[in-house]
Amino acid sequence: MKRARVREQLLTLIEGRGPGELIPSERELSERLGVSRPTLRAAVDDLAQAGLLVRQHGRGTFTSAHKVTQEITPSTMTEFYAPPAEGNWLSRVMAFEVAPAGAQLGHRLRVSPSEPVLNVTRLRLVGDEPMAIEKIQLPQAVAPGLDPKDLESGSLYQLLRVRYQVVVTDAVQTIEPTVTDATEAELLGVPLYAPALMFERTTRDSGGRVVEYVRSIYRGDRYRITTHLRFDSESG
Repeated sequence: MKRARVREQLLTLIEGRGPGELIPSERELSERLGVSRPTLRAAVDDLAQAGLLVRQHGRGTFTSAHKVTQEITPSTMTEFYAPPAEGNWLSRVMAFEVAPAGAQLGHRLRVSPSEPVLNVTRLRLVGDEPMAIEKIQLPQAVAPGLDPKDLESGSLYQLLRVRYQVVVTDAVQTIEPTVTDATEAELLGVPLYAPALMFERTTRDSGGRVVEYVRSIYRGDRYRITTHLRFDSESG
């Protein structure tokens, strides 16, 4: 299929360029690859939808910017350590309120449905660029007196440890591909239905208590996970 072949040729072109670099014009590329402009345009659209190319009105088409990388490294054969993702991360608190847990969230947090829960929505930025939308829910008893300003910079887990003597030790996290809805797209500055990563995490402290449930949406064009694996003689 001609369109698939053009995509492969464009991928080779992208791999030879750095992040945020202008690629040749549509006219030049169609002549170089020997294809019609509609076919070329369709292949470029595919790669833009995948987050590999970025169209800028009046300027041209660019390779995507450098992706922020989260390293996941093994600390033992069965457990992994997640150091902070690269970059200078800041937060903008979009919502901050206390409400009863309710049945579903109460079950997740292992608290009564009537238990007060702090609900926080943060826009996470690297430098000045939106990177993720993070919705944090934690029992108010875990961090009484927490203020929105406390969540605008620094690590929440470090804050819990230093101020509240709550030592976070482990979590179960799932990652799934998704696309942005209208609200998410507007906050992240990406098109509607742009590729994204959805993280869901339930976190426990050193006593086994559930202290947090988080659901986050990360930009698929600017964020990636790198996992370092170790294998033993029984690994498949």
